Order: sequence, then C-alpha cells, then structure tokens
Amino acid sequence: MAEFKEYAPGTPCWVDLASPDVEKSKAFYGGLFGWKAGESSPETGGYFMFFKGDKNVAGCSPLMMEGQPTAWMSYVAVADADETTDKIKKAGGTVFVEPMDVLDVGRMAVFADAGGAALGLWQPRAHIGADLANEPGAFTWNELQTRDTDGAQAFYAEVFGWGAQTSESEVMTYTEWKLGESSIGGMMDMPPEIPPEVPAYWLVYFAVEDCDASTTKAEELGGAVFVAPMDVEPGRFSVLADLTGAMFAIIKMKQS
Repeated sequence: MAEFKEYAPGTPCWVDLASPDVEKSKAFYGGLFGWKAGESSPETGGYFMFFKGDKNVAGCSPLMMEGQPTAWMSYVAVADADETTDKIKKAGGTVFVEPMDVLDVGRMAVFADAGGAALGLWQPRAHIGADLANEPGAFTWNELQTRDTDGAQAFYAEVFGWGAQTSESEVMTYTEWKLGESSIGGMMDMPPEIPPEVPAYWLVYFAVEDCDASTTKAEELGGAVFVAPMDVEPGRFSVLADLTGAMFAIIKMKQS
C-alpha cells in the first residue's frame, strides 16, 4: 500500500475537485473508485475529503466563485507558499488566490503558469496531502498539456527547481518533470484539435486495476470518454469526464 507521511517540497501532493453538484460527484466517484465522502462543515465552505478505506485520497468542494470552472486541481507541496508565490510572479505566472491559511491544516495559493495552466501550492501543517497515492483508487500522475513546452520548462525550473527529461517516439514527444532523480509529472504538446481559446491545463491521472473495465463503468455512471483505452509505454490509459464535466485520466500501470 502506497501510504505517505510527507511529501518533499516540489512534489505533487494533493488533488481536489471543484464541483457544481457535490452529491452527483459523491455518487460518481463512489461508484467508480469506491470512495467514501467525509464530513463537510460551514467553516470549510462545504469542502470535504474522499476516503479509500480510512485514508484520504482527494478533496471536493462546491464551486466557490462565479466563473470557477468544474475541474480537478493539483497541488504541489512547498516549504513556504509566500516565497513560492513571489517566484511565480517573477517568472510570469498569474496568482489567482494569494497565500492564505486553511484553518490549522496548511497554507495554500492558486496560480496559473505563463501558459495559463492552473495549479495549487500546499504548505503542509496538519494535512500533508494524500495519505494514499500511486495505487488503484488514488492519484498517480499529473500531466501538463501546453502549447509552449520550452516556456513551461523555464517557468517550472524557476518556481520549483524542476528538471525536464524529454524523449521522442514516432507518435509524440513527451517530457518528464524531474525533482532530483525522481519523475514527478509529465508534459506534452496540447493536441491541435483543442480550440485555441482553451488554456493550457494540468490533467490528473488516477490508477486503476483495469482501464477498460473502469472506462466502461464511468460511462455507466454517466461520464464521457474523450480518449478510449489505449496502450502507452507506462501502461494502458483513457481520458474521461465525470457527469458534471470535470476531465481526468485513468491508467493501469504496467507491472515493474
């Protein structure tokens, strides 16, 4: 079981969903991943956590402001949210939510990189991030889809100190984000069929036991399939949307 007690600064550590209908989201992800919804309260604005067994794996909240998109958000662990926010501004990013304390659990900020892709910062206190990751029913990968890979490499190197390892095949060019020797995320060119008004974005991947069966289950629960199950070097994946329109991916990793 892939349990975590801490995340090194610069590592994606948490994902949460902004939903226009949290009851529908509870039913969908409960049916797809077997998640149970925790309690929410007025002081958290209706925010709650999803659990796999007794371990938290993700968060969910109602839409908090007008114009907020229905989407999954990834958060990167940082030692100092204020200092990192300063780096974001100097690197050409846009800060949507300035650093703020979240009760006693941590300090957060939300920004967009120079290409428009939204991402969160998490300075942990009582809440370190996901108790479980990199196993079925939990997030396992975060991937940037962008029209400016060179600009993204410069931005994230300045903000988080990430390196970039790029490989090419007959079908695509793919970059792995590196924190030291560890691969902590990916990046690829945004497909040309995506309308130009759609900004760059981060796509959250959840691990599953069976990609095809989970894709079928998502459809049965009212979701949509954007990329049908297909094989790639790390495993078999598909890209889906839940029944409120939030996009995410699932992957069955190859056995190492």
